[in-house]
Amino acid sequence: MKSDSIVSLDHGSGGLASQNLITGLFLRYLRSPQLHDLEDCAMLGEYAGRIAFSTDSYVVDPLFFPGGDIGKLAVHGTINDLAMRGARPIALSLALIIEEGFAMADLERVIASVARCSEEAGVAVVTGDTKVVPRGKVDKLFINTTGIGIASHRHDISGKKAAPGDAVILSGTLADHGITIMGSQSGIAIDGDIASDTQPLHRLVGALLEEDAGAVHVLRDPTRGGLATTLCEIARSSGVAITIEEERLPIRPAVNTACEMIGLDPLYLANEGKMILLCDRDSAEDLLQLIRRMPEGRNAALIGWVGERGEGRVSLTTRIGGSRLLEPLTGQALPRIC
Repeated sequence: MKSDSIVSLDHGSGGLASQNLITGLFLRYLRSPQLHDLEDCAMLGEYAGRIAFSTDSYVVDPLFFPGGDIGKLAVHGTINDLAMRGARPIALSLALIIEEGFAMADLERVIASVARCSEEAGVAVVTGDTKVVPRGKVDKLFINTTGIGIASHRHDISGKKAAPGDAVILSGTLADHGITIMGSQSGIAIDGDIASDTQPLHRLVGALLEEDAGAVHVLRDPTRGGLATTLCEIARSSGVAITIEEERLPIRPAVNTACEMIGLDPLYLANEGKMILLCDRDSAEDLLQLIRRMPEGRNAALIGWVGERGEGRVSLTTRIGGSRLLEPLTGQALPRIC
């Protein structure tokens, strides 16, 4: 393989090869003025509101999969973490840890995806960093993204804010990302054209807050650990009981079939483009219809209710009328899903 077709240790040295990588690849796709200044930090200007700050790392395997790639996950995941506190994302950082010998074509594909997704979301990458480590010290490529957003002083959205009587709304189908990664890792072909659900949710959240910010109590994205684990976290943080109904859960038939064949529970599989909304009961139907009108929420469903304050338990009412206690995920259902 030609030396210029792979990433070498020299590309992480800070010298000429590093500069050529930055100017010849990264800046060709990532076009924010702050990034092109090549300063040690980006200056973001002045904003009214509270600063929201989030960071996340991505080690998904494989790097490319139906519906997305590691770059797409990194952009959307950090944007969504900010949005779940009601913040408007304004800037991202991008840090790469690359294995020596990684194909330059694959790196370009990832950076092109990052650029495309950040541009579509309207949230620029304004600063970054690149490190290259010897072969075997990292598996191909790991990414860290950090996001900064601005939240209104009027919004107080938190996992601690669930209240008795709240409706529980899920913005779309469950387990699409988790089952996609499982199929890609194992080589199992899954019928039904299933792909990762990765997408940014900040515009959907913005529409909800503009419609009725006071009715929105909790927003969470059920990524690792899935719906069940995320609801358990909310229930324990707020000190409430939550009940969801199996009959109401939106799950694609192909995903449900695949889970049954393999022995996985879709309630515990990762999602990368869905959110849980807990809101006032009286506003639930209006907010549900608003979500369904947005492209990010066409398959949204009201799936349950918040009960009285207590021990912070989550239960599932089954299709036959039974009750199943849901606990947080133990162990690792699938490795390296994001």
